[in-house]
Amino acid sequence: MKKIIVWFRKDLRVHDNPVLWEAAQQGIIIPVFIWSEEEEEGENTTSAAGKWWLHHSLIALKKKLESMGLSLVFRRGNSLKELSLLCKQTKADAVFFGERYEPSIIRRDSTITKNLLFNGMEVRSFSSNLLFTPSDLLNQKNEPYKVFTAFWKRTMRESVNRPLPIPVDIVRCDQVLPSLRVEELGLLSANRWEEKFHTHWEPGEKGAITSWEQFTDEGLSRYVEGRDIPSANSVSLLSPHLAWGDISVRAIWHSAKGMNEVESEEYMHSSINAFLRQLIWREFAYHQLIHFPTMLHAPLREKFKAFPWQGSDKEYAKWQKGLTGYPLVDAGMRELWETGTIHNRVRMVVASFLVKHLLISWVDGSYWFKETLVDFDAASNAIGWQWVAGSGIDAAPYFRIFNPILQSQKFDPDGLYIRKWVPELAEIPSKYIHEPWKAPINLLHESGIVLGKTYPYPIIDHSLARIRALEAYAQVKNKS
Repeated sequence: MKKIIVWFRKDLRVHDNPVLWEAAQQGIIIPVFIWSEEEEEGENTTSAAGKWWLHHSLIALKKKLESMGLSLVFRRGNSLKELSLLCKQTKADAVFFGERYEPSIIRRDSTITKNLLFNGMEVRSFSSNLLFTPSDLLNQKNEPYKVFTAFWKRTMRESVNRPLPIPVDIVRCDQVLPSLRVEELGLLSANRWEEKFHTHWEPGEKGAITSWEQFTDEGLSRYVEGRDIPSANSVSLLSPHLAWGDISVRAIWHSAKGMNEVESEEYMHSSINAFLRQLIWREFAYHQLIHFPTMLHAPLREKFKAFPWQGSDKEYAKWQKGLTGYPLVDAGMRELWETGTIHNRVRMVVASFLVKHLLISWVDGSYWFKETLVDFDAASNAIGWQWVAGSGIDAAPYFRIFNPILQSQKFDPDGLYIRKWVPELAEIPSKYIHEPWKAPINLLHESGIVLGKTYPYPIIDHSLARIRALEAYAQVKNKS
C-alpha cells in the first residue's frame, strides 16, 4: 500500500474531511500539521486570538485522531522543507491536502506542489472548507458574480456534495516519527491575554458539533427575528469553527436543508433560509477573493483609492478600547476584546462608525479585527469591511451611515447588551442608556456616572460626522 501524508490545514476535523477520507481509501495514513511563520502567512491568522484557537483545536484533533489509532505529527518551519523531510523520513508516496484560497497561500501551494511533483511525489488537493469551488461559479458572460442576490439565486440551482463519513478501517503508519508537542509550536502568547476566551468557547470538532446542535435546538427557530438582537441567543456561534474547519460547512448545509424539507411551519422555513443565506455570503466572499485577490488590502472600486481619510491615531485607539462615548459601539468593541468575536449586527455598526464617523480607513479596521477575532477569515473580513466602506462589489451605498443611537434603540431597546459589556452604564434607565449625555445630572449621579470620567462624552457628534462623511464620499463620487 502507498503511504500518504495527510497535511491538515484549515480542516481540523475527521468528519466530512475529503483529504482524510480519500487517503484512507488508498493507503497508509501519516497525518501532519505544520505551523509556518513564513512571510506569506501574514495575510492570514497570526494574531494571538487566532493562534489561541488553533492551539486548542489542534489538541482536540490530536485526541480524536488518537482514538482512531493515528498519531498527529507536529512540525514547525518552512512548509515545503518540512514536507520534503517527512517524505524522506517515511518514504511516502503522496501528499494530500485541503485547498486554501488566500492569494499568498495559493502561490505557496503552487511552489510546494511543483517541488513535490518534481521529486516524484503524487500530490492531490481537495476542496474541504467551502460548499463550492470559487472558480466554478461564473455568470452567463463567463465572468465572476458581482451582485450577491444573483450569486445566491445561482447557488440555489446548484447541488452541494453530500458530506463524507468518518473513515473506518484506517491503516496507520507504525513508524515513530519525530514530532513537536502542541505547546512547542509557540502558538500561545507570552502575556496570555487570550486565556479568557476559555469562558466563551470550546475549540475543536466536538465543540463545533455541540454549538450546531444547541443552535438547532434553541436558536434556529428564532433566527429571523433574533439574529439582529445582540442580547438574544439566536445565532449559531459557528464562525470560528467554520474559519478553522472544526466543522464541515457541507454537513451544516445538508443538515439545515433536511430540516427545511420536514418542517411544516413557515417561520422555520424563513429562519432556515436566512441562515443558509449567511453560508452563501461566506461563499460569495471567497468567490470575490479568488477573482479579485487585491480585495484584502485595496478597494475594489478604483475611485476609493483617493478617499480623503482624516481620522487620528487617538480616535482609532478610543475605538479599539470601546471608549467612543457611543454605548452600542463601545459594547461591541469590548465584547470583541473579551470574547474574540462580536455580534454581526454590532460588527456592522462599529465598522461603519470607524469608517464613516471617524473617517479612518477600513484597512485599519480590518487589521484590528484580524488581531482580535478568533473567527478571523481573510475573505469574509475583507468583504465585510469593503461592504461597509462602500468600496467593494455590491457594497452598501455610500450614503448609508449607521446611526449608532438609532441602531442601539432598535436592536438593544432595554440596553441588555450594553449593560453587559459597558458595566459603568448598568444602572442608568433604558430611556437614557443609548444617549447618556442627555440624562439629567441628578440621574447620572444616582446611576454612578460622571461623564468625562467614568464614561466618556461622544468623541464626535453624529450629525456633524454624517455631514463630514457625505462630503468626503462626494469627493470620491465626483472623480472621473
